[in-house]
Amino acid sequence: MAALEGFMFPRTPTGAASILPGPPWHYSGEMLTIEWRTDPDNVAELLPEPLRPADDDPGAVAMIWADWQSCSDSFEELLDPARAQYKEVFVVVRCRYEGRTYSRAVYIWVDKDFAMARGHVQGYPKKMSEIWMTRPVTIGRAGPRLEPGGRFGATLSTWGRRIADARFTITGTAATAGFVNAHPMIHSRQMPAIEMDGRDSLDELVTMSGYDVELGPVHSGDAEIDIFDNPTEELARLSPVEIIGGYYRQVGNSMAGGTTLWAADNPMARKR
Repeated sequence: MAALEGFMFPRTPTGAASILPGPPWHYSGEMLTIEWRTDPDNVAELLPEPLRPADDDPGAVAMIWADWQSCSDSFEELLDPARAQYKEVFVVVRCRYEGRTYSRAVYIWVDKDFAMARGHVQGYPKKMSEIWMTRPVTIGRAGPRLEPGGRFGATLSTWGRRIADARFTITGTAATAGFVNAHPMIHSRQMPAIEMDGRDSLDELVTMSGYDVELGPVHSGDAEIDIFDNPTEELARLSPVEIIGGYYRQVGNSMAGGTTLWAADNPMARKR
């Protein structure tokens, strides 16, 4: 038998063909966050057992557009930027598990395959999409400044159909970029059994959080969001929205391993 290398598939003689290099992973990026409230039942229906809704403000939702540059510990991807740069949008709610509050990405879309594969390892339910967001500038007029009056737009589409549009105008600063995405993340790692008979061969609840976190100043302001009916998405079930606020922030962090909080005792016997 050959000794094949690589963090993920395909595992090969050298591992160079793996879709994703191994951890740790380092991230630097810009995040536009819009928070709103919906009917708490709309959030509760997205929480599998044994998760429960948050005790306070259980209908709070955050939708976050992010423009990332990421790399492994070799940093070689930074000299091959097609392997480093990607955008994503994730929808976060809060929940309770064993007396602790967590954040959970119930929907997430990305525009690069390596980011999607990395998310699946971590438990993020990533799907491919088309994402755009306004970039701030410091020179010229073709972009907003990170100051009051700066205006930003963001879009999300999949399969040729728009999922959501957002608009944000800076009015000042804030101490935090909201509260929904402010806890350790709790995610599900799941894989249907190859028999495809309703059983899962992998069924876990996991948590992970970053280290070496660096946070830029928070720019707060007025936000609007439009969510559209879509035949392959269910984001509209989190409407109608009562906007809480909008935030823009530059962030950096690193991630490595996480912790398994719960696993099915006999996954192959577990029916969905």
